[in-house]
Amino acid sequence: MSRVDGVMVEIDWAINPFRGDKFELLWTPAAEAALDYGATSWSLLRSQEGGLDFIQLAHFPTKDDFERYWYSEEIAAARVQCAGLFQVPLLPKFHTIAGAGTMAGVTT
Repeated sequence: MSRVDGVMVEIDWAINPFRGDKFELLWTPAAEAALDYGATSWSLLRSQEGGLDFIQLAHFPTKDDFERYWYSEEIAAARVQCAGLFQVPLLPKFHTIAGAGTMAGVTT
């Protein structure tokens, strides 16, 4: 385990009732688009309990790289497309990665 450079960004999405499937369908491509803005990894996690809580994670080299993604025309348009599906405000959280690792030969 070793310290990892960059910043891990976490966005907690609280989805309105009966909107989880639609949000997942619409937002997954926007979450994946983080790679186009310099992210080295991304994930969109959906709670198995109720299916209305999502966590978006992305690892960016810098906070500025995340902001370039988040405030881009593409992602702003995606948020507009998803308007009404989630609770506001959205407040990204920024984490320093104190340690991380994977097991060789294991895929997800």
